[in-house]
Amino acid sequence: MSARLVLSVTAVAGLGLLGACSATTGASPAPTPAPTPVAVQRQAVAVQAKLVAADVAGLGQVLTDQDGHTLYRFEKDTANPPASTCEGTCATAWPPVLATGTVDVEGVDPKLVGTLTRGDGSTQVTVNGWPVYRYAKDTAAGQANGQDVDDTWHAVTPTGGKATTQEQQTAINTTNIPGLDTVLTDQNGRTLYLYTKDSKKPSKSTCDGACATAWPPLLAQGDVQVNGVDPKLVGKVTRGDGTVQVTIGGWPVYRYAKDTAAGQANGHAVNGVWFELEQNGCKVADGKKPLTTTGSPSSTAPAADPGGSSY
Repeated sequence: MSARLVLSVTAVAGLGLLGACSATTGASPAPTPAPTPVAVQRQAVAVQAKLVAADVAGLGQVLTDQDGHTLYRFEKDTANPPASTCEGTCATAWPPVLATGTVDVEGVDPKLVGTLTRGDGSTQVTVNGWPVYRYAKDTAAGQANGQDVDDTWHAVTPTGGKATTQEQQTAINTTNIPGLDTVLTDQNGRTLYLYTKDSKKPSKSTCDGACATAWPPLLAQGDVQVNGVDPKLVGKVTRGDGTVQVTIGGWPVYRYAKDTAAGQANGHAVNGVWFELEQNGCKVADGKKPLTTTGSPSSTAPAADPGGSSY
């Protein structure tokens, strides 16, 4: 059963009011004043509408309207406080979802649904503070042509988050690197590392700031896909900046900025504290070193960070 809020969702792309015909002859009637945005909103046809949590191909569960059209959020907006920055031609391409009456919500926590007043005086629906929109180029239910447009538009999840495509979803895979044997990689084949200055019980990351630039944490995007690793070893930990990092065997995991292609392991043993992960969630065994294609120790696996940093 859906929960009813005192809202109604409809995307108003510009409604005109019918002017009355004049029977007066000999003089032109005075022009009818253009309605204000608020007047347009109040006179819009009140349609029983819904915010619906639905599965959209390639995205998983996202929000749609009552007609199955995917709803989006804009990264240039803000959620706290709720504010929309999409006006003018932007709002033509991305019609805001406006509230005019009542709305049902299905698969959405009613407490997350609110409104904000736009610059033109109309009232836009928000989910967890984020203003929500349709996309003019989505012409049928189930389409999501607006996903990742300009890297600022994303389908919105039932909790107000931004949806990720299957290609973007985080995955833990395995690969064989000569000299290291089987180690873990991300969804793009980039080698994963643990930092021995972190802790695994409890899971905690100590790599922030410049450290996190050199060693980007593997963040959880969508459901973490696991291939060749016991799913029970895979977890998550919230970092100091609020992002969610993947853990394996309790260890927060990272990539290395100097690994520029799949299969590289330039981060091996850097400063004696960074190591690749094996399938059991532990660092590679002592004594192992990545090899070049000729079988000799890799000259690109430094023992110390050239910048002299402690991480």
